[in-house]
Amino acid sequence: MKRTTIIDIAEALGVTPSTVSRALAGNSRVSEQTRDRVREKALELGYQPNVVAAALRRGKSDTVGMVVPRINRHFFSHVISAVEEVLNPAGFNLLICQSHEKADLEKLAVQVLLKNRVAGIILSHALETVDFGVFDAAARERVPVVQFDRVHTAVAGPRIINDNFSGAYLAVKHLIKSGYKRIAHLTGSLSVNVYQERYRGYKYALEEAGLPIDTGVMENSITRETGYESTLSLLQQTRFDAMFCAGDFAAIGAMQALHDKGLSVPSAMGIVGFANEPFSDFISPRLSTVEQNAHDMGHLTAKALIRAINGKGPLEADWEEVVPVRLLVRDSSMRSEAVAY
Repeated sequence: MKRTTIIDIAEALGVTPSTVSRALAGNSRVSEQTRDRVREKALELGYQPNVVAAALRRGKSDTVGMVVPRINRHFFSHVISAVEEVLNPAGFNLLICQSHEKADLEKLAVQVLLKNRVAGIILSHALETVDFGVFDAAARERVPVVQFDRVHTAVAGPRIINDNFSGAYLAVKHLIKSGYKRIAHLTGSLSVNVYQERYRGYKYALEEAGLPIDTGVMENSITRETGYESTLSLLQQTRFDAMFCAGDFAAIGAMQALHDKGLSVPSAMGIVGFANEPFSDFISPRLSTVEQNAHDMGHLTAKALIRAINGKGPLEADWEEVVPVRLLVRDSSMRSEAVAY
């Protein structure tokens, strides 16, 4: 079907295209009666404005692009909601893309957003991403990029991150205080900043307590399925009495594997997750976890982007803002004296 244009509306009403354009923009140079006629005819003909062309004419866009790994994660959905709470009152609309943890989909999403002349981009990287060349185009076109959660210093611009080191340190220290001595770790790719920092906090807590750090670290274990399989592998390879999981989905996979092997939580095995997914407080036993404060992260991220769009700082400003985390102690890690499996 042919797209309805301003010229089509003008021909239908017997007026000039410039009159239609002014009427649709609410220009007072066009009478109220004519503005009403134009709007009615535009609705009748199914006219949709070309937002890219409008942005080019104004020299600015009111659309912000956002790329996230998965929209169905509690953390990312809450960051998105908080970002909108800041952007919408400031006159911006949010266009959301998912990378599904794929580097090529992340690259494609950024390219599409740039082609659509967005005012700025908010992004958390896919696990696969190791090439950041696509962001050079954003810098050339003066489109600000703000990274959050999963970030990389190869991309110019502000970075909003969690205190992942402290969250992991608190989690493992709590397990140690609860009597657990051999603590395994399920994590994501250690090439990604968030998992690097959580591993560093895990390792530091064990070293501080003089406990072994060779109990078992399983990478690429952040889903329920990989958490289940990695736990079964660990049970065959090593002796341990607790697990610190870098994500709550991995933690419930681990709990399911332990249950299938007849090992109870927390008496035989203590578990702490990370993210405070909604299910963590409803499963049995309730899962101890680390709250990431996604709402605060979303607000800080959106404010940083608006500052960059409004020229309140150079687009390439290289700085980080750290969002505090807190440990939520629940049933899955509350054993006073643990016995190694």
